[in-house]
Amino acid sequence: MASATVLHSRACIALHPLAWACALACAGSAWAAEPEAGQATVAAAAAGRHAPVMRDVVVSASRDEQDPDALPMSVDVINARQMEEAQIGDIRELAGRLPNVTVPRAPARFTLAGSSAGRDQNSGFNIRGLEGNRVLMLVDGVRLPRSYSFSANAFGRDYLDLGLVQRVEILRGAVPALYGSDGMGGLVNFITMEPGDLLQDGKAIGGRVSASYDGSDNGKRVGATLTGRASGEWSWLLSAGIGRAHALENMGVNHGVGSSRTAPNPESDQSHSLLGRLVYTPSAVQKHVFTLENVDKRADYDLLSARGAGLTGTTLDSQARTRMQRWRASWQGQWQQLGAAWADELRLMASYQSADSREWVNETRLNLPYRERDVTYDEDALQLHAQASKLLRWGASVSGKLTYGVDYSRNKVVNEQNGVTPAAGESFPLKRFPDTTETSTALFAQAELNYGLWTVTPGVRAEHYSIRPRQAGFLPAVASNSASAVSPKLGVMFQASDAWSVYGNYAAGFRAPNAGQINAYFENPFYYYRNIPNPDLKPEKSNTFELGLRGRLERLKVDAAVFTGRYKDFIQDQQLVSGQPGNRNNPGIYQSVNLDRVRISGFELKADYDWGRHAGGNWRTHAAYGYTRGRQTNTDTPLDTISPRQLVMGVRYDAARVGVQFTASHWAGKKAGDAAEGAWLSPAATVLDLSAQWRIRPGTRLNVGLYNLTDKKYWRWSDVRGLTGNPAYVDAYTQPGRNLRVSLVQDF
Repeated sequence: MASATVLHSRACIALHPLAWACALACAGSAWAAEPEAGQATVAAAAAGRHAPVMRDVVVSASRDEQDPDALPMSVDVINARQMEEAQIGDIRELAGRLPNVTVPRAPARFTLAGSSAGRDQNSGFNIRGLEGNRVLMLVDGVRLPRSYSFSANAFGRDYLDLGLVQRVEILRGAVPALYGSDGMGGLVNFITMEPGDLLQDGKAIGGRVSASYDGSDNGKRVGATLTGRASGEWSWLLSAGIGRAHALENMGVNHGVGSSRTAPNPESDQSHSLLGRLVYTPSAVQKHVFTLENVDKRADYDLLSARGAGLTGTTLDSQARTRMQRWRASWQGQWQQLGAAWADELRLMASYQSADSREWVNETRLNLPYRERDVTYDEDALQLHAQASKLLRWGASVSGKLTYGVDYSRNKVVNEQNGVTPAAGESFPLKRFPDTTETSTALFAQAELNYGLWTVTPGVRAEHYSIRPRQAGFLPAVASNSASAVSPKLGVMFQASDAWSVYGNYAAGFRAPNAGQINAYFENPFYYYRNIPNPDLKPEKSNTFELGLRGRLERLKVDAAVFTGRYKDFIQDQQLVSGQPGNRNNPGIYQSVNLDRVRISGFELKADYDWGRHAGGNWRTHAAYGYTRGRQTNTDTPLDTISPRQLVMGVRYDAARVGVQFTASHWAGKKAGDAAEGAWLSPAATVLDLSAQWRIRPGTRLNVGLYNLTDKKYWRWSDVRGLTGNPAYVDAYTQPGRNLRVSLVQDF
């Protein structure tokens, strides 16, 4: 932990003294520190009393409902009320006020065969410098499809509609001890609505309708949820959403045609979502949840920036279409108070999920043949889960709980490319990797042991995975890959007093290679290079440590954490391993290889202070600060997936019918020593946001927000990190200027 302490000291010195003083005075989470606001909370705020807090529980950290303050790790919980008040429309906005968490999104400036940047839109989460398939994303405990990238093609992971979501849980740090592969960097679990979320106070029928507008992309969304209780045993929910939007706005002023264009390319987005749910509760100790979910997102692009002279001639016109569709059917069963020797509680889950992604691009060229590319990436996944829990007690001083179970998953992965005018030496249809079946079987166990002021949480997971391709229709010869991994973890918490606790957490992790990394193949016989399979790829491995401090005083809530991690056998795709591209006698050979060793360290501060009643309402201040540093230790080069430090500070006012929040977000500039040589460095920026909620009457809420109040021109490192030099089109990567968001919500 010495290295994390040094990083902590350096970052403290780097902060402006005034900002540091403010952070210490009111540092806190911009999301998780706020109480759940019901009518009792609003009434208490108006009367000057401390509002009763309906605490969020977390299920992702232990696969059981727990108070997040009792967990020996960093957790953020963002509920539906908070998303509504801040008018969070997508995962990019969800991460905007969480230091050390980002969602990369480059502008859509791709070409048919050029850079993959911007093709995947909101590509996925980056937590403490790790992103992509190193961060596990779930919906109701079901794994979302992975991202996929090969050459110019890329598919992201935003198969979501936040309008269907009741809360989001974000776990920072490795979680493979409970969830296995893909959780090295953390976990994001989206938990969708149940009938009980809207059926309160004995209502038999309830629901919610909403309409919203987002000026950052001229987006409009309408949503409706209807839920009812058919009997004492059966309840149901049906929720649907429809959205329309355009390209994400920026501060570019060049609306011309060609690579110098800085305004967004014309874009038309549409989304449809549907959630159906039946809940059967035959008794107070038994529950069954049946779910059907479908999310469909499409986008059409006019790629004006791709027109003009290039490596493949002069492009006269280029259009593109993308589609991401996911549906799932799942059943979850729960039995409590079993009283058996082997378990007091049993949970079972079965889920089938199908996801289809498609990208179509064309080019009309001067004096050259017309070209099309039609690329698909599909995943069909079966997931089974069984989990039992047993209360433990040894004598009068030691108690606890043991949770154990088994996971099984089978995933069929398929890709194909069709089109018109293939590259030299190729013919359509073709595959970049063979159709593949990936299976995983795991046993896991975790205990929570309480002894006086101490809580110890050991856990372990043993997992075996196999990757088996189909040879039919694919050249060259392909190979299978399989391995086993054991991932232990240990958490310790000490309750120093009623108000203060400290914790430590160690976790080992791994990430298995995927089908596209093991058996990817591409050959260009005219330019003398090719990408070949690597059946000997090993899983990535990690060891992470975290130390934390929590304070829960009457008015002040404080969290602080320092963390460090060591990672080895990082997989780097399409690395030149021999030869030289363009050399007939010694062609270049590319391959996915285990190459990098990485070290990541940093810290986070967050807190919230309740000032009580002034001017007819309750006042709170909050802030959050995060800093991460990472390097590839084998080459002593910086890890470019790490964003500069971020400070978020805000003040909130709540009266009986009005709530107002002012937030300032500051991003430090990217330093040359923390980026690859020649990289374009994003400058520092401070952005101000103001939002308000008018509770027109019980159940009716109008939310209005003005974001980027000062119309600041700024960039986010996560979006620009692929730029080098000083490109003339850099303004195309700027964030939206001043923009308005409005939403109207009616509960009934």
